[in-house]
Amino acid sequence: MKQYLNLLLRLDQLIRSKGTGSPPEFARKLGISERSLYEYLKVLKELGAPIRFSRQDHSYYYEVDGQFHISFQ
Repeated sequence: MKQYLNLLLRLDQLIRSKGTGSPPEFARKLGISERSLYEYLKVLKELGAPIRFSRQDHSYYYEVDGQFHISFQ
């Protein structure tokens, strides 16, 4: 579970920095398959993340500024 959550946090970090690149590049940066990448993106979207892809910039981005948080209070 920890590895899964760490990957979601890394995904979020790259999206916020608009440094994902194309889907194959993004998957390569994360060390996962492109198919797995789409599954992780789907999870974030289901959690309400407004993720979009810019064909012009060749990068995923958040339509509204935000950040994925995991916390225990």
